[in-house]
Amino acid sequence: MIIPVVVLCLVFLLTITRQIGNIRLDLWQIMGLGALAVLLTGQISIPEAIAAINLDVMLFLFGVFAIGQALETSGYLSLVSYNFFKAAKNMDAIILYVLFGMGFASAFLMNDTLAIIGTPIVLLLARQHQIDPKVLLFALAFAVTTGSVASPIGNPQNLLIALNGEIEGPFVVFARYLVLPTIVNLIAAYLVLKFFFREHFSAAVLNHSEPQVHDPALAGLSRMSLILFILLVCAKVLVQLLAIPFDFRLTYIALVAAIPVLVLNAQRYELVKRMDWHTLFFFAAMFILMECVWNSGFFQSFLADTEHGFVSTPMVLGVSVILSQFISNVPLVALYLPILSHASVDTGGLMALAAGSTIAGNLSILGAASNVIIIHNAEKKGNTTITFIEFFKIGVPLTIIQTCIYWFFLSF
Repeated sequence: MIIPVVVLCLVFLLTITRQIGNIRLDLWQIMGLGALAVLLTGQISIPEAIAAINLDVMLFLFGVFAIGQALETSGYLSLVSYNFFKAAKNMDAIILYVLFGMGFASAFLMNDTLAIIGTPIVLLLARQHQIDPKVLLFALAFAVTTGSVASPIGNPQNLLIALNGEIEGPFVVFARYLVLPTIVNLIAAYLVLKFFFREHFSAAVLNHSEPQVHDPALAGLSRMSLILFILLVCAKVLVQLLAIPFDFRLTYIALVAAIPVLVLNAQRYELVKRMDWHTLFFFAAMFILMECVWNSGFFQSFLADTEHGFVSTPMVLGVSVILSQFISNVPLVALYLPILSHASVDTGGLMALAAGSTIAGNLSILGAASNVIIIHNAEKKGNTTITFIEFFKIGVPLTIIQTCIYWFFLSF
């Protein structure tokens, strides 16, 4: 029972150091070593490991990665970025645009989607205006995590709560409980970033230059895919609002939206070759390791005893923030929901679980999959990274502040 937990702790340690001797490790390699360790020690069989890989998530990411790669390769993403940010004339405005623009979009397009599309955008902004890319990468990470709290489709754990928590009218409920504190928390993220990176916030006026599209044909297909993706997401929201019994999975949305760039594009093979396969490998390895940790029952036994007050709003927030670092937020929610249901916790308790399991992503790199996507893409595209300690140093105070804000609003 203890071996998977030990392996998980070693994965955390390697994520902090990123070194084995003189060998520098990427995040996907570290998670791959963790999955290999539990396989070689017999903690999980190969058939169980294959079954543990969530095909829906993998296909969703594949579709979004394909769209993101096409948007970037064609140059259309640069044009979208210019049109959105051209009114931002100083550093403060840029950060607020990232936080609220990406944050709002992540509530409906899902946080991982915005992490994929947003990373090349903020790296481009950093190059154009000689801004330290780390400031914008932090802003993006905090934006997509915090913004996704306010919607039942902002992230997978919220969707799980909306469906399995038997919430009537989930969009209305999430909005009533979580929109206002989420707006306050985005402002808190801005203030925290300004405190830690105050030397980068100058009053200098930023001049934006309109970029040129490199590949007009691919840009047209990319635009078609992006519009199709947004329309399908809107259709999914409508289906849920009208309570129509239709299996409208995000996986289908991503794959259908990717058809123009994967089927109609003459350079489809080159596009697929350039996609971020390392991050897909990271997710596959993470599913295997987390399944093994889940099967150990270690964390289930920790939470099973509700006599310790694990169903009160502050405890739900605190426990979900901490445990999401170790077993990921979706398994944490799957574990916590039956406990809250058995204790007859009200809707506020479920909203506390949604908030806590999501803003856990602001505490550390491994707290949210979107963090991994952002950091790995930054290393791949911009030769820049954020270390575990750098993220933790800023993430801890921000997460504490945000947790207190959600606790304050959910207590009334």
